[in-house]
Amino acid sequence: MDWLITVVQSGLASLASYLAAHVLLCLVPAFFIAGGLSALVPQQSIIRYLGPDAPKWMSYSAAAGAGSLLAVCSCTIQPLFAGIYKKGAGLGPAITFLFFAPAANILALSYTGVALGADFAIARILLALSFGIGIGMIMAVLFRTSEVARLADSQTFAGGEGVSRKVLFFLGTLVALLIAGTLKLDFLKAVVFSTALAWPGAAGVQQLLDSWVPVNAATGAEGLSLQGALLIALLAVIGATAWQGLGKVDAGFNRLTPIALGLVVATLVFAAMGVQVTADGISLTVTGRTLAVIVTSLALLPQARRFDAWDVQQWLWETWRFVKMIFPLLVVGVFLVGVIRVFIQPEWIQAVAGSNTLLANLAGVVFGVFMYFPTLVEVPIAKMFLSLGMHPGPLIAYLMADPELSLQSILITSAIIGKLRAWTYVGLVALFSTLAGLTYGAWVDGTSALLLGVAVAAFILLLSSALHVIETRRKA
Repeated sequence: MDWLITVVQSGLASLASYLAAHVLLCLVPAFFIAGGLSALVPQQSIIRYLGPDAPKWMSYSAAAGAGSLLAVCSCTIQPLFAGIYKKGAGLGPAITFLFFAPAANILALSYTGVALGADFAIARILLALSFGIGIGMIMAVLFRTSEVARLADSQTFAGGEGVSRKVLFFLGTLVALLIAGTLKLDFLKAVVFSTALAWPGAAGVQQLLDSWVPVNAATGAEGLSLQGALLIALLAVIGATAWQGLGKVDAGFNRLTPIALGLVVATLVFAAMGVQVTADGISLTVTGRTLAVIVTSLALLPQARRFDAWDVQQWLWETWRFVKMIFPLLVVGVFLVGVIRVFIQPEWIQAVAGSNTLLANLAGVVFGVFMYFPTLVEVPIAKMFLSLGMHPGPLIAYLMADPELSLQSILITSAIIGKLRAWTYVGLVALFSTLAGLTYGAWVDGTSALLLGVAVAAFILLLSSALHVIETRRKA
């Protein structure tokens, strides 16, 4: 019985920590962006830049460029990936976007450079860019026939409807809200003012939360703060009101619609505040991030009024549809990760990954999948393992796989593009992450950069030739 309690507690702790620390300022804006892409952006515009008939240099560059701006993890990127895929983006560019955003966004690269060194950051962006585009192209070739069937009703852009300026500003404001809540910039962290609220029982409540969800740096368990517990409660209230307020908005606005949206804004603002438990009560801090979230949230209201009521209804309904499709899988996956952590000990991985071998790099990939950490948490974990003796090669393999693959992201991806495509993507990510670790590890061990460059170039040439042969035969 004690064993079962430990397993369940680990799963619930993983879920509580994730919901409290990572969902609100990242995932919630991402859902609204995905809803906007689906409801407000004409299909022809997506197809023009990311469609199968768009020039490859344009589509894959646009996919990588868009991904580099979003500080998101493998779960947060899913609604955005689903949004562009549903609107007619080609499978290849969509996969590149799915791969590149978690692995090599601006925040992840800057954090990697500071914590692990410039060599790791440079290796991460070069490998993520080349492998992200490569995996996208491979997926596009392998599933070309089914892609033609999926896009049979799509019209290539030929002077059709483009994205209006008001839609661009609206989506840009939503992206600004996402960026304001996630970037670790000095002016966003700057304290504007702070105040103290008397609550003698606050310390006792925090101690109770610490006993329920303890902090464990070795397994990545971040614990649960008082602010996090309140945010989870607010999420539950939002879900209760949004079920009717957003889920039935396609039939017209109802009294729960503004309540649900108001709760979303209030929750985001509260999440952007600094809340610390003291001996006498609670210390509340308003930072630049808090003001940025308030300003961008309020800026959405006058812009939304410029749209027809039907467009706004469709935006909110599409947002809720993505929530229903993705959020339950996310909850199940994060819970399972917490359960698996009980059985897999980090010491096992360290014992295997002490040298740059094929087994060591595969261990880094497997560790990244099963011991999934939210975006940027993988960097301090990687630093810890580096100090404990993990070879830089397997460490790069881990850094490539961890942001890309997790149990919950695999479940969500399969729901969006199908099981066969999803598991093909998983296999390619595992393969390329292992190759990345072997290559970087060989360079660290002193292998000639020229020799490695020739080997990588030969691999790329072989891969390109194989894809060209497959494409030629299919066309014939």
